[in-house]
Amino acid sequence: MKREKWIVTSAWPYAYGVPHLGNMVSSLLSADIFARYLRLKGHDVISVTGSDEHGTPIEVKAIQMGIQPKELTDKVHKQILEILEKFNIRFDNYTRTHNPVHIDYVRSVFKKIYENGYIYTQTDKQLYCEKDQRYLPDRFVIGICPYCGYEGARGDQCENCGRLLDPLDLISPRCAICGSPPVIKEVLNYYFDLPRFSERLLKWLESSETLTENAKNFSIQMIRQGLKPRAVTRHNKWGVPAPFPGAEGLTIYVWFDAVLGYVSAVKEYFEKRGEPDKWRDYWMDRETNVAFFIGKDNIPFHTIIFPSLLMATHDPYTLRFHIGATEWLTYEGKKFSKTKGIGIWCDEAVELLPADYWRYTLTYIRPETGDTDFTWDILEYCVNKELNDDLGNLVHRILTLIKRYLGGRVEKSETPSEAVSRLRNLSREVAENVDRLYLETRFQRVLHEVMKLVREANATLNIEEPWKLRDNRERLNAVMYHLALTIRDVAVMLHPVIPESSEKILRYLGMEKPSWSLLGDEPSEIVISQEFTPLFSKIDKESLKRRLEEMRSMSEERISFEEFMRIDMRVGYVEKAEPKEGSKNLIRLKIRVGDKTLNVLAGLRKYYRPEDLQGKKVIVVTNLEKKKIMGEYSEGMILAADDGKGNVKILTVEGDIEDGARVR
Repeated sequence: MKREKWIVTSAWPYAYGVPHLGNMVSSLLSADIFARYLRLKGHDVISVTGSDEHGTPIEVKAIQMGIQPKELTDKVHKQILEILEKFNIRFDNYTRTHNPVHIDYVRSVFKKIYENGYIYTQTDKQLYCEKDQRYLPDRFVIGICPYCGYEGARGDQCENCGRLLDPLDLISPRCAICGSPPVIKEVLNYYFDLPRFSERLLKWLESSETLTENAKNFSIQMIRQGLKPRAVTRHNKWGVPAPFPGAEGLTIYVWFDAVLGYVSAVKEYFEKRGEPDKWRDYWMDRETNVAFFIGKDNIPFHTIIFPSLLMATHDPYTLRFHIGATEWLTYEGKKFSKTKGIGIWCDEAVELLPADYWRYTLTYIRPETGDTDFTWDILEYCVNKELNDDLGNLVHRILTLIKRYLGGRVEKSETPSEAVSRLRNLSREVAENVDRLYLETRFQRVLHEVMKLVREANATLNIEEPWKLRDNRERLNAVMYHLALTIRDVAVMLHPVIPESSEKILRYLGMEKPSWSLLGDEPSEIVISQEFTPLFSKIDKESLKRRLEEMRSMSEERISFEEFMRIDMRVGYVEKAEPKEGSKNLIRLKIRVGDKTLNVLAGLRKYYRPEDLQGKKVIVVTNLEKKKIMGEYSEGMILAADDGKGNVKILTVEGDIEDGARVR
């Protein structure tokens, strides 16, 4: 077998919050599985990824929290590192984008692209907040979606309908920081002349022997529809400073910054090893393979944007790209949502169950050909049936029989029966299929193949009934020798998915280091080297659900500062107050908050007359979902104190302060 060079990487987790199970299976876990497989095969592998720290969402969140962006990303980066450790996910270099190696590399690449003539300037219109004296790219601005009317749409995308947006598309835009209406200014941006690479990209895609047909066809269609120049700069402070002449105060747009991390992470890895130029032996060797594990929405960035940037340097970067793109994973039929409590987050998962339970289940439902759904029933099935009943019991029975009847030792022997021969032939067939499926990144199918072998081994054990062969030691030895080989083969083939459990099986069989070369090998003897214990334990989904609720309730006793800062509280002026028709408790309030007026229904008639509220400055929560009350939508909530004894007082603001001012 030819030893190949591989760089294995994944989409970089965005350092905005903890990843959920869907993030894990599409990128980090998939990359780890593939890198482990390649190492089993003896290839030269470097696996890298890192925390994506730049971009407007992080900068906006940090400003709202009153901290520096790096304080926020430091915390999230540490959390992700802890999760990777607990998930038994190993990268040679898990790094971050806000580090000197990455920043210097990104700047040097764009400087070279500029010098090669692929960057030009263009005057654009952009929103500007005169109060905060800052430009408002992407999520620095919120407003009404022009497509669905959602009032909390962000400047890059509407959360409600999913449409991609430009800040100028929003109706009644306002600054996400102070709530003021912005003005439009003309600004100078730097653009990457992407259309100039259309022919080169087409030629590369059409001739690629490593990309899947789906990835190639999707990308070719995009190119033939016409590529457009892409702005590579943003008027914000947090990010990689743009290296172009006259670009002071501008940063490189996060998507262009992040994809170059695939190279800078390898560069940093070798710098840490004292070999600062060795990264070129990988990235600038056209025979090096590069595998990306990403969600399906990221394909164009890896088949169009990233390769075009590498082409624009005129350096001999490898383009032997392999893309393992997944569809979406949902949680019991719904989209993951932290705010709505829908889903399981990775820090929660590792507190509930061992890593191999999650690694197996997520691989079992990996969305390779279509969207898949996580359910508690599937988790329970994977752990209780496939891992515990099928695999775990098989291993335990074989080891117990060898220890009890053969003194913990079996010797090499010919296959003693048709059933055992069929089993060993199936093992060789499954190994060939699994080898191909791993390389094709069809990890879900790997599990189906290996479990087919596990079930056949259980059937063979029942057919041969070795517990009845105590008087025929030769046949007993032969049966158990080949059954031991079979669980060894299973352990090797499943090692990329459940490494801890697989290594236990191999240690029980007296084999230390997992290697693909073990498959087909027939050692002269197998000696069980230590006491063994059951590999898995059954779980109860209802108990796990209750435990998760308890974990969340304990954490809910204290919310984080960043969670508190998500509540958008503003000073509001009560323009009008009147009783709500048909209600004894509700008062309808028209509250002016900056440049908009909210309709708020408040249960205050027991405590206030409507005319007593009119003209007051109150504190309003403005980013609540609309709630329909008695046929009418309430668009916010005013804050009030309640002593539990029938005394309720609204919170008012004294002094000269404008409505719309943020309450911190």
